[in-house]
Amino acid sequence: MSTLEPDRGTGTGTLVEPTPQVSHGDGDHERFAHYVQKDKIMESALGGTPVVALCGKVWVPGRDPKKYPVCPMCKEIYESMGPGGDKDKGGKDGK
Repeated sequence: MSTLEPDRGTGTGTLVEPTPQVSHGDGDHERFAHYVQKDKIMESALGGTPVVALCGKVWVPGRDPKKYPVCPMCKEIYESMGPGGDKDKGGKDGK
């Protein structure tokens, strides 16, 4: 038996929760302004916590969204939601 492999069934396991992958790259997501819940934007601004866009992008906002076009995927998801629900839930990355 290899010393690099743990004994099976003799110990306890550790549940590791996945951590969100905060975007720092310059991919397609970086070229757009994204839709995020308005209350989450305020929370992020105050505490520096990451936000999750409708398209799934996770990041800490820090730029002016007015300088970028709206993410096509966020826009499509937002428009498919239709009227109703909480009108304060959709916001364009700081708007």
